[in-house]
Amino acid sequence: MAIQKATVVGAGQMGSGIAQTLAHSGIEVTLYDLDRSAVDRGIKLISTSLNRLVSRGKTTDELRLQLLDRIIPATDFDRTQDTELVIEAVTECMETKQRIFAQLDQICMPHTILASNTSSLSITELGSATNRAPFVIGMHFMNPVPIMPLVEIIRGLETSNETFERIQILSQQLGKTPVEVKDFPGFVSNRILMPMINEAIFTVYEGVAEPEAVDQVMKLGMNHPMGPIALADFIGLDTCLAIMETLYHGFGDSKYRPCPLLRKYVQAGWLGKKTGRGFYRYS
Repeated sequence: MAIQKATVVGAGQMGSGIAQTLAHSGIEVTLYDLDRSAVDRGIKLISTSLNRLVSRGKTTDELRLQLLDRIIPATDFDRTQDTELVIEAVTECMETKQRIFAQLDQICMPHTILASNTSSLSITELGSATNRAPFVIGMHFMNPVPIMPLVEIIRGLETSNETFERIQILSQQLGKTPVEVKDFPGFVSNRILMPMINEAIFTVYEGVAEPEAVDQVMKLGMNHPMGPIALADFIGLDTCLAIMETLYHGFGDSKYRPCPLLRKYVQAGWLGKKTGRGFYRYS
Protein backbone atom coordinates (compact mmCIF):
# COMPACT_ATOMS: atom_id res chain seq x y z
CA MET A 1 0.00 0.00 0.00
CA ALA A 2 1.38 3.42 -0.98
CA ILE A 3 2.44 5.73 1.83
CA GLN A 4 0.21 8.82 2.06
CA LYS A 5 1.40 10.51 5.27
CA ALA A 6 4.97 10.87 6.48
CA THR A 7 6.92 12.78 9.12
CA VAL A 8 10.47 14.09 8.82
CA VAL A 9 12.29 14.64 12.12
CA GLY A 10 14.97 17.30 11.73
CA ALA A 11 14.46 20.40 9.58
CA GLY A 12 18.06 20.97 8.54
CA GLN A 13 19.45 20.74 5.03
CA MET A 14 18.86 17.00 4.71
CA GLY A 15 15.51 16.94 6.49
CA SER A 16 14.07 19.83 4.49
CA GLY A 17 15.30 18.22 1.25
CA ILE A 18 13.63 14.93 2.20
CA ALA A 19 10.38 16.74 3.06
CA GLN A 20 10.43 18.56 -0.28
CA THR A 21 11.01 15.30 -2.16
CA LEU A 22 8.17 13.52 -0.34
CA ALA A 23 5.78 16.42 -0.97
CA HIS A 24 6.74 16.46 -4.65
CA SER A 25 5.44 12.88 -4.85
CA GLY A 26 2.06 13.84 -3.40
CA ILE A 27 2.74 12.75 0.19
CA GLU A 28 1.50 14.87 3.08
CA VAL A 29 4.56 15.67 5.21
CA THR A 30 4.94 16.88 8.77
CA LEU A 31 8.31 18.63 9.19
CA TYR A 32 9.35 18.46 12.85
CA ASP A 33 12.12 20.13 14.82
CA LEU A 34 12.63 21.13 18.45
CA ASP A 35 11.71 24.79 18.06
CA ARG A 36 9.71 26.84 15.59
CA SER A 37 12.71 28.86 14.38
CA ALA A 38 14.42 25.65 13.19
CA VAL A 39 11.25 24.55 11.40
CA ASP A 40 10.87 28.00 9.83
CA ARG A 41 14.45 27.80 8.53
CA GLY A 42 13.64 24.41 7.02
CA ILE A 43 10.52 25.74 5.31
CA LYS A 44 12.57 28.67 4.01
CA LEU A 45 15.15 26.26 2.53
CA ILE A 46 12.34 24.41 0.75
CA SER A 47 10.77 27.64 -0.49
CA THR A 48 14.10 28.89 -1.82
CA SER A 49 14.68 25.59 -3.61
CA LEU A 50 11.22 25.67 -5.19
CA ASN A 51 11.59 29.33 -6.21
CA ARG A 52 14.81 28.40 -7.98
CA LEU A 53 13.01 25.61 -9.86
CA VAL A 54 10.24 28.03 -10.91
CA SER A 55 12.79 30.60 -12.15
CA ARG A 56 14.46 27.90 -14.26
CA GLY A 57 11.17 26.72 -15.73
CA LYS A 58 11.48 23.31 -14.03
CA THR A 59 8.14 23.71 -12.23
CA THR A 60 5.20 26.10 -12.08
CA ASP A 61 4.22 28.57 -9.39
CA GLU A 62 0.95 26.69 -8.95
CA LEU A 63 2.81 23.44 -8.24
CA ARG A 64 5.18 25.27 -5.90
CA LEU A 65 2.22 26.42 -3.78
CA GLN A 66 0.71 22.93 -3.82
CA LEU A 67 3.98 21.43 -2.56
CA LEU A 68 4.28 23.97 0.25
CA ASP A 69 0.68 23.26 1.29
CA ARG A 70 1.57 19.58 1.74
CA ILE A 71 4.31 20.40 4.28
CA ILE A 72 3.03 21.01 7.81
CA PRO A 73 5.41 22.50 10.41
CA ALA A 74 5.47 20.95 13.88
CA THR A 75 7.39 21.29 17.14
CA ASP A 76 5.91 18.31 19.00
CA PHE A 77 5.38 14.66 18.17
CA ASP A 78 1.56 14.71 18.44
CA ARG A 79 1.14 14.77 14.67
CA THR A 80 3.17 11.54 14.33
CA GLN A 81 0.39 9.49 15.92
CA ASP A 82 -1.23 8.65 12.59
CA THR A 83 1.79 8.85 10.30
CA GLU A 84 2.73 5.80 8.23
CA LEU A 85 6.44 6.62 7.96
CA VAL A 86 8.90 8.65 10.01
CA ILE A 87 12.26 9.58 8.50
CA GLU A 88 14.73 10.81 11.11
CA ALA A 89 17.37 13.26 9.85
CA VAL A 90 19.01 14.71 12.95
CA THR A 91 22.66 15.03 13.97
CA GLU A 92 24.88 11.97 13.49
CA CYS A 93 24.82 10.86 17.14
CA MET A 94 23.63 7.40 18.20
CA GLU A 95 22.43 8.53 21.64
CA THR A 96 20.30 11.32 20.15
CA LYS A 97 18.84 9.09 17.46
CA GLN A 98 18.04 6.27 19.91
CA ARG A 99 16.26 8.71 22.23
CA ILE A 100 14.12 9.94 19.30
CA PHE A 101 13.36 6.39 18.14
CA ALA A 102 12.33 5.37 21.66
CA GLN A 103 9.94 8.35 21.85
CA LEU A 104 8.46 7.65 18.43
CA ASP A 105 8.03 3.99 19.29
CA GLN A 106 5.69 4.99 22.14
CA ILE A 107 3.67 7.49 20.09
CA CYS A 108 3.34 6.06 16.56
CA MET A 109 0.97 3.38 15.36
CA PRO A 110 2.35 -0.17 15.82
CA HIS A 111 2.93 -0.64 12.09
CA THR A 112 4.53 2.79 11.44
CA ILE A 113 7.93 2.43 9.79
CA LEU A 114 10.79 4.26 11.52
CA ALA A 115 13.54 5.08 9.03
CA SER A 116 16.85 6.81 9.66
CA ASN A 117 18.78 8.97 7.23
CA THR A 118 21.96 8.13 9.15
CA SER A 119 25.05 8.16 6.97
CA SER A 120 27.08 5.68 9.03
CA LEU A 121 25.43 4.43 12.25
CA SER A 122 24.05 0.95 12.94
CA ILE A 123 20.40 0.40 12.03
CA THR A 124 20.36 -2.69 14.25
CA GLU A 125 21.45 -0.59 17.23
CA LEU A 126 18.80 2.04 16.45
CA GLY A 127 16.16 -0.68 16.26
CA SER A 128 17.18 -1.97 19.69
CA ALA A 129 15.89 1.27 21.23
CA THR A 130 12.36 0.31 20.13
CA ASN A 131 9.90 -2.55 20.42
CA ARG A 132 9.45 -2.62 16.64
CA ALA A 133 12.82 -3.65 15.19
CA PRO A 134 11.13 -5.30 12.16
CA PHE A 135 9.80 -1.82 11.23
CA VAL A 136 13.16 -0.03 11.57
CA ILE A 137 15.27 0.60 8.46
CA GLY A 138 17.97 2.87 7.07
CA MET A 139 17.05 5.25 4.25
CA HIS A 140 20.22 7.19 3.45
CA PHE A 141 19.59 10.01 0.96
CA MET A 142 22.37 11.91 -0.78
CA ASN A 143 22.80 15.70 -0.61
CA PRO A 144 21.15 17.69 -2.19
CA VAL A 145 18.20 15.37 -1.75
CA PRO A 146 15.87 16.73 -4.48
CA ILE A 147 18.60 16.26 -7.10
CA MET A 148 20.71 13.22 -6.19
CA PRO A 149 19.16 9.96 -7.44
CA LEU A 150 20.61 7.45 -4.93
CA VAL A 151 19.04 6.11 -1.75
CA GLU A 152 20.98 3.52 0.24
CA ILE A 153 18.51 1.18 1.94
CA ILE A 154 19.97 -0.54 4.99
CA ARG A 155 18.40 -3.51 6.71
CA GLY A 156 18.94 -3.97 10.43
CA LEU A 157 19.29 -7.49 11.82
CA GLU A 158 15.51 -7.77 12.32
CA THR A 159 14.18 -5.53 9.52
CA SER A 160 11.33 -7.39 7.84
CA ASN A 161 11.06 -8.11 4.13
CA GLU A 162 7.75 -6.21 4.06
CA THR A 163 9.38 -3.08 5.51
CA PHE A 164 12.24 -3.31 3.03
CA GLU A 165 9.87 -3.75 0.07
CA ARG A 166 7.69 -0.78 1.09
CA ILE A 167 10.71 1.50 1.38
CA GLN A 168 12.12 0.21 -1.90
CA ILE A 169 8.83 0.97 -3.67
CA LEU A 170 8.60 4.40 -1.99
CA SER A 171 12.14 5.27 -3.11
CA GLN A 172 11.20 4.47 -6.70
CA GLN A 173 8.03 6.58 -6.38
CA LEU A 174 10.25 9.45 -5.26
CA GLY A 175 12.22 9.12 -8.50
CA LYS A 176 15.23 7.63 -6.70
CA THR A 177 17.30 4.52 -7.35
CA PRO A 178 17.29 2.36 -4.21
CA VAL A 179 20.37 0.24 -3.53
CA GLU A 180 20.34 -2.37 -0.76
CA VAL A 181 23.43 -2.51 1.47
CA LYS A 182 24.27 -4.40 4.66
CA ASP A 183 24.41 -2.84 8.12
CA PHE A 184 28.14 -2.08 8.44
CA PRO A 185 29.75 1.20 9.60
CA GLY A 186 29.52 3.81 6.83
CA PHE A 187 27.52 1.38 4.64
CA VAL A 188 28.97 1.65 1.09
CA SER A 189 28.85 5.36 0.25
CA ASN A 190 30.69 6.76 3.25
CA ARG A 191 32.97 3.77 3.78
CA ILE A 192 34.48 4.70 0.42
CA LEU A 193 33.96 8.48 0.31
CA MET A 194 35.04 9.54 3.79
CA PRO A 195 38.46 7.85 3.84
CA MET A 196 39.17 9.61 0.51
CA ILE A 197 38.18 12.96 2.02
CA ASN A 198 40.20 12.19 5.16
CA GLU A 199 43.27 11.34 3.06
CA ALA A 200 42.83 14.56 1.09
CA ILE A 201 42.87 16.49 4.38
CA PHE A 202 46.01 14.58 5.41
CA THR A 203 47.77 15.87 2.26
CA VAL A 204 46.96 19.43 3.40
CA TYR A 205 47.96 18.63 7.00
CA GLU A 206 51.32 17.20 5.88
CA GLY A 207 52.04 20.15 3.58
CA VAL A 208 51.88 18.14 0.36
CA ALA A 209 49.55 20.68 -1.27
CA GLU A 210 47.11 23.49 -0.57
CA PRO A 211 43.36 22.73 -0.55
CA GLU A 212 42.89 24.37 -3.98
CA ALA A 213 45.63 22.18 -5.46
CA VAL A 214 44.21 18.99 -3.99
CA ASP A 215 40.78 19.80 -5.41
CA GLN A 216 42.22 20.67 -8.82
CA VAL A 217 44.07 17.35 -9.01
CA MET A 218 40.91 15.37 -8.30
CA LYS A 219 38.70 17.47 -10.59
CA LEU A 220 41.04 17.68 -13.57
CA GLY A 221 42.86 14.37 -13.14
CA MET A 222 40.09 12.10 -11.83
CA ASN A 223 37.08 13.88 -13.39
CA HIS A 224 35.40 14.48 -10.02
CA PRO A 225 32.69 17.18 -10.27
CA MET A 226 33.83 18.62 -6.92
CA GLY A 227 37.17 18.30 -5.17
CA PRO A 228 37.25 16.35 -1.88
CA ILE A 229 38.20 19.38 0.25
CA ALA A 230 35.37 21.50 -1.16
CA LEU A 231 33.04 18.52 -0.76
CA ALA A 232 34.03 18.17 2.90
CA ASP A 233 33.13 21.83 3.44
CA PHE A 234 29.80 21.27 1.67
CA ILE A 235 28.95 18.18 3.75
CA GLY A 236 30.09 19.80 7.01
CA LEU A 237 33.41 19.04 8.66
CA ASP A 238 31.64 18.01 11.87
CA THR A 239 29.66 15.42 9.92
CA CYS A 240 32.83 14.18 8.20
CA LEU A 241 34.54 13.81 11.58
CA ALA A 242 31.55 11.99 13.10
CA ILE A 243 31.51 9.48 10.23
CA MET A 244 35.28 8.92 10.43
CA GLU A 245 34.93 8.31 14.18
CA THR A 246 32.18 5.76 13.47
CA LEU A 247 34.41 3.98 10.95
CA TYR A 248 37.45 4.11 13.24
CA HIS A 249 35.63 2.73 16.29
CA GLY A 250 33.39 0.38 14.28
CA PHE A 251 36.23 -1.42 12.50
CA GLY A 252 39.05 -0.80 14.99
CA ASP A 253 41.39 -0.18 12.07
CA SER A 254 43.95 2.64 12.12
CA LYS A 255 43.38 3.34 8.42
CA TYR A 256 40.18 5.13 9.48
CA ARG A 257 41.91 7.42 12.00
CA PRO A 258 40.53 10.97 11.55
CA CYS A 259 43.11 13.50 10.43
CA PRO A 260 44.18 15.77 13.36
CA LEU A 261 43.61 18.82 11.14
CA LEU A 262 39.98 17.80 10.59
CA ARG A 263 39.53 17.45 14.34
CA LYS A 264 41.17 20.84 14.96
CA TYR A 265 38.92 22.65 12.48
CA VAL A 266 35.83 21.14 14.10
CA GLN A 267 37.07 22.18 17.55
CA ALA A 268 37.53 25.73 16.20
CA GLY A 269 33.97 25.79 14.90
CA TRP A 270 35.16 25.93 11.28
CA LEU A 271 32.57 23.49 10.00
CA GLY A 272 32.54 24.47 6.33
CA LYS A 273 29.98 26.25 4.22
CA LYS A 274 27.27 26.28 6.91
CA THR A 275 29.44 28.36 9.28
CA GLY A 276 31.09 30.51 6.60
CA ARG A 277 34.51 28.99 7.09
CA GLY A 278 36.12 25.59 6.68
CA PHE A 279 39.05 24.88 4.41
CA TYR A 280 37.62 27.71 2.30
CA ARG A 281 35.90 30.95 3.31
CA TYR A 282 32.28 31.60 2.30
CA SER A 283 30.46 34.91 2.24
